Amino acid sequence: MDFELPAALTAYLAELDEFIEREIVPLQHTGDNNRFFDHRREDARTDWDRGGLPAAEWEALLDEARRRADAAGHLRYPFPVEHGGRGGGNLDMAVIREHLARKGLGLHCDLQNEHAVVGNNVGLLLMLEYGTEAQQAEWLEDLATGERGFAFGITEPDHGSDATHMETTAVRDGADWVITGAKTWNTGIHRADTDLIFARTSGQAGDATGITAFLVPVASPGFTVEEFLWTFNMPTDHARISLDAVRVPDSAIFGREGRGLAVVQHFFNENRIRQAASSLGAAQYCIDEAVAYAGERRTFGKRLAANQAIQFPLVELHTQCEMLRALIHKTAWTMDRDGAFSVSAQVSMCNYWANRLCCEAADRAMQVHGGLGYSRHKPFEHIYRHHRRYRITEGAEEIQLRRVAGYLFGFMKQQAPKGV
Repeated sequence: MDFELPAALTAYLAELDEFIEREIVPLQHTGDNNRFFDHRREDARTDWDRGGLPAAEWEALLDEARRRADAAGHLRYPFPVEHGGRGGGNLDMAVIREHLARKGLGLHCDLQNEHAVVGNNVGLLLMLEYGTEAQQAEWLEDLATGERGFAFGITEPDHGSDATHMETTAVRDGADWVITGAKTWNTGIHRADTDLIFARTSGQAGDATGITAFLVPVASPGFTVEEFLWTFNMPTDHARISLDAVRVPDSAIFGREGRGLAVVQHFFNENRIRQAASSLGAAQYCIDEAVAYAGERRTFGKRLAANQAIQFPLVELHTQCEMLRALIHKTAWTMDRDGAFSVSAQVSMCNYWANRLCCEAADRAMQVHGGLGYSRHKPFEHIYRHHRRYRITEGAEEIQLRRVAGYLFGFMKQQAPKGV
């Protein structure tokens, strides 16, 4: 059993670091771009006059960073070679996302809006898996470069974690479908020209089948963005939208009719392991910063680090990071070998524990830094506010626990590995 990372991956991390230092760090320090990352970050990023949406200058800076990353061959790393990528798998992406997040807050990686110089564009991977030839021809290149993306409309005002009870419906009318309903926490809809809407097309509430995914143009008659919901961490790009008899052609179906939840589960499994890795990296950053500060800060005539009340909580958090890292690597490696659904229980374990751990590490870093840690002159409050959302989104931690229990007690069956 070999726990060493592949040599090609460690070499790539060095290549990535060199690119960040050469291209991205200078861009962050150009003009007053640091206002998006220092104590002014929330105010600088938010267009308060447009209902709290991300500021245009902020998103333009992120676009430029991604453009440079794409030109240097990094943005598309996880994509297939034929689409300009390097074919990076789940283990690669878990290691890379932890590596980027552990560097702390910066233009190389800002987890508030899933920005990173190595793209986590699960939308493209879904398009390759579920898109028709016509859909792929329209979307693949734009998804790869980040020029376009579709929003994700599954959660409803009255239905969150249990998507099988969604009330949005789509009914056939000749060659078209007519969609009626509402979605909330529709992330990214302020820039997207298309929304991936999930609607019940057959069956009864609670059925896992009978839900279909549709690529719906935002400009369609009857499609309305009702409001953008302000959150714990601003700016906001999470909208509540309504669909009043929105008409789309049969060609708008994404994946198979009645099998839309397969798209959702594929997205969640691919994204949850990467999100867990990012939360791990952010947690380790908080711990590293707290340890360094405790070694420098002197109180009552001695270093803060000499106090066991400081040492022990950080030791426990650091130990949890080490254990979680091993589980994430094993889970991602198994996904690459046996398929995305072969370790669903372990993906849930990684996800709920990593998000909880990150919040605890950020909170402890604040405590060690005292008043300075509570201020916006350190990034811990920002990290806490952002990662707190992941204990709710993409399946609340209670849902993750329930999934693990389902496999543990035999109520659910894990998918067999590939070829079995």
